[in-house]
Amino acid sequence: MRNWLLPEHIADILPATARQVETAKAAMLELFRTGGYELVSPPMLEYIDSLMAESDPGLALKTFRVVDQLSGRQLGVRADITPQVARIDAHLLAERTGVTRLCYAGSVLHARPNGLMSSREPLQIGAELYGYAGTEADLEIVELMLASLRLVKVDGVRLDLGHIAIFRGLASASGLSAQASRELLDVLQTKDVATIRELVADVAEPFRSAFLVLPELYGRGEVLDKARTKLPSLPEIELGLMQLAAVGRALGDSVDVSYDLAELRGDSYHTGLMFAAYAPGWSESIARGGRYDNVGRSFGRGRPATGFSFDLRDLIRILPQRHHEQAIRVAARLLPDARAEVDALRRRGEVVIIDYLGESAQALNCDRELVRTAEGWQVVSFN
Repeated sequence: MRNWLLPEHIADILPATARQVETAKAAMLELFRTGGYELVSPPMLEYIDSLMAESDPGLALKTFRVVDQLSGRQLGVRADITPQVARIDAHLLAERTGVTRLCYAGSVLHARPNGLMSSREPLQIGAELYGYAGTEADLEIVELMLASLRLVKVDGVRLDLGHIAIFRGLASASGLSAQASRELLDVLQTKDVATIRELVADVAEPFRSAFLVLPELYGRGEVLDKARTKLPSLPEIELGLMQLAAVGRALGDSVDVSYDLAELRGDSYHTGLMFAAYAPGWSESIARGGRYDNVGRSFGRGRPATGFSFDLRDLIRILPQRHHEQAIRVAARLLPDARAEVDALRRRGEVVIIDYLGESAQALNCDRELVRTAEGWQVVSFN
């Protein structure tokens, strides 16, 4: 029996790395706090109809399901914290009518990994802003995401901006069914023009040509000008292009910005501006986010909302290294008399280790020891 084996795409985090992760998490939550984002901690387990409030086939496939032995109802282990935070804003914080800023950090569980190298237990951290529909809110969230990545020394970040409403406006105006729309959206992510051409073969012009040109609309600011000439004039398209341009201008030279009107990877609850951060050394995006207005409607209150999240486990290899703290050794036989001194040292932030076996300084990672002298208890060098 190999009962020490873990399931595929599940891994332990060992002591030094775990401290790195927790230190980075604490620093990010402090960054969020100073921006007015209040910390919430939703449960790992909820009724499935709450976790699946908005129909999302992708999220449904990633969600583990179990039967509650108390109620007999089906439960789900959360695969994404964002819908839970939307529930909190819509229901538990319903008395708030202005802007609400919330943040979170916690593990989620995926029934299947997002990619070959992805964990099925991401440590999701993120922030959400509710109650304001203007692009200023999207910009605030994007800047907070970029500040989070700078905090953990992610260099060379490139920001991709997209807008799901542009695709949805085209899908609605062209009369695509919900199923056909989902299939086309999936294929657009791969920029597989041949398959896109097959899927839109029966779509009327100018929408057929618009779908075919979407994969070509990526690059710098000139892409938005090209989109205005290549895409039909629909309210959703005009608004989407205007919002993309506004956010790009506001970011200025603070980050390398590109636009991709076919890069729409996200969850089905997204409704507007979408964004993703990339950096050298990562084959996939490091962080993602976007607008998801009215996702709280199924919980009793639909509000404008925008947010971002990422998996801290993805950043483990570049998290700032922490020096292993040297501790103070106390021989176990001395502990009964030294208890008050040990407690005082620990209150001052010192690491104090009780030595039961008479181990070496290297084994205990101690460079000092607590000894009793004629003058009382003293901390001296330990070799």
